[in-house]
Amino acid sequence: MLAHLRAADPALFAASIAVATLTFPLRTVRWRVILRDAAGRRFPWVPLWHATAVGFMANNLLPVRAGEVARAYVARRQLPVRFGTALASIAVERVLDGLTMVGLMVPALAALSVPRAAAAERAPLSSIAAGAAALFAAALVLALLVVHRPAPWLAGWRRATRALLPAAAADRLGHVGDAMVAGLAVLRSPQRFAAAVAWSLVLWLVNAASFALCFRAFGLPVAAHAALVLQGLIGFGVALPSSPGFFGPFEAATRVTLQLYGVAPAQAVSYAVAYHLAGFVPITLLGLYSLSRAHVRLGELGRAGGVAEP
Repeated sequence: MLAHLRAADPALFAASIAVATLTFPLRTVRWRVILRDAAGRRFPWVPLWHATAVGFMANNLLPVRAGEVARAYVARRQLPVRFGTALASIAVERVLDGLTMVGLMVPALAALSVPRAAAAERAPLSSIAAGAAALFAAALVLALLVVHRPAPWLAGWRRATRALLPAAAADRLGHVGDAMVAGLAVLRSPQRFAAAVAWSLVLWLVNAASFALCFRAFGLPVAAHAALVLQGLIGFGVALPSSPGFFGPFEAATRVTLQLYGVAPAQAVSYAVAYHLAGFVPITLLGLYSLSRAHVRLGELGRAGGVAEP
């Protein structure tokens, strides 16, 4: 790995990490489209940025994707928004992320420049992409059904919680259901939803550009569109609760993808570790700074889901 690092182009490598870090402000811009106050007005950009930076820093330092909950918690601390509403808006983001990554990945997988020898390996990846597309599409359809006719869904939710839980806990979860539906409000507005989709496309194209720049930095003999396949498989690989910073799943997904394009395993892992570690540092430092600006302690983030108000 050290030999591969010494041979890499430092300027291109630095550029790839700078472009990767740019995706976090882009996420904040998109979140500002999705998450609004009770009157439908936009929230200020700075508190949303601090919540975003803290959330991704927490994903790097805490296990089981705690950053999603931490992000909603910090938003709740800084803005007049309910915890459940912020969390539901993040769930909308994740569905858009999944659909966008699949949409970009499928044509790249079908590209003629993929070696014929890799056809056997490409087939299961296509199946994974199709399955992921179906899953995310089903989640989006369900969210659309809930947000356009919330009353029967909320009534069913309240009946279920009252049947299973003590009255106080059931009432609390009833409020959580109301807040979650409020977080899906972007799906009622065709204009806002279209804007969120457009920003998702920009975000993931910029992210793919960072992978492609790093290909050039390491001299990997792969086409730029391989970055679309790489980010899709990494996205699926780290989607489930995992280790802090997703170390392990990230490298495994990168190795599998680059082997598809004929890159030797040792070089693929060198690429993955270098990119991952270098990308880990900026958002972690930015998140720690935002944590101090939000007047939240790191220890609170691990307990965020239990202490946040609905």
